[in-house]
Amino acid sequence: MIYRTIQGSRVPALGFGTYQITGPSCRNAVADALNIGYRHIDTAQIYRNEAEVGEAISGSGIPREDIFLTTKVWLDNLAPADVHSSTRESLRKLQTDYVDLLLIHWPNESAAPLEETLDALDELKNAGHTRHIGVSNFTPSMVERAVNHTTIFCNQVEYHPLLAQETLLKLAREHGMLLTAYSPIARGKVLESSTLQQIGSTHGKSPVQVALRWLLQQENVAAIPKAESADHRRSNFDVFDFELSDEEMQRIDQMQAGKRLVNPGFAPAWEK
Repeated sequence: MIYRTIQGSRVPALGFGTYQITGPSCRNAVADALNIGYRHIDTAQIYRNEAEVGEAISGSGIPREDIFLTTKVWLDNLAPADVHSSTRESLRKLQTDYVDLLLIHWPNESAAPLEETLDALDELKNAGHTRHIGVSNFTPSMVERAVNHTTIFCNQVEYHPLLAQETLLKLAREHGMLLTAYSPIARGKVLESSTLQQIGSTHGKSPVQVALRWLLQQENVAAIPKAESADHRRSNFDVFDFELSDEEMQRIDQMQAGKRLVNPGFAPAWEK
């Protein structure tokens, strides 16, 4: 495993995402991921699977402190009172007293000013209900505003070889933050890349594995691929026995074409 040390905490750079995996399938998937060796698990209130994630972690026999667990406060719950009540409910479902990282899932100042939401997250941190706080789907100007108000551990965003995030990555490094890449394989579109196919053939790896390795070789970056099948979970984890050269990294850097795949109607105005 590759680790990132962020603000004194050690984070597994490869995590397991649970978006759109629900019910018994989610419980089984997380249990299998933990058995494979994943120690970074990502969920969210809106995923409706926190209870199953909690069951899998509780039943794994792995000490809670050995797992880096993230959940996210949904955009309807960003008023301070709702931040507190919804997080308490998340902790109940997850069968834990704390999460390692609590994120604002999407910005939404119609619910509350950002600073008030961040203050509520800080209160939860000070009470020991989360070790760190952060944001998700924040633009560069929003990140600047957040870090000017409090200590931000992470910004979780769509990031893959087809979507550049240079500005957000620069900000993460400047402020000692983690940039966590969701949809790191571009919802499977990396499989179509001749560049990734060619690089993969050199190493005996798939385009997906090359895309993940590209992310893991970047400072301050983590990746949380989702995988519903056991084979894909194992394949995604099989990325620690090879290394991309500087030339290969640059070739992948040059692929980026601004291909954003996650852009709901409530998303912020993305900044170039």
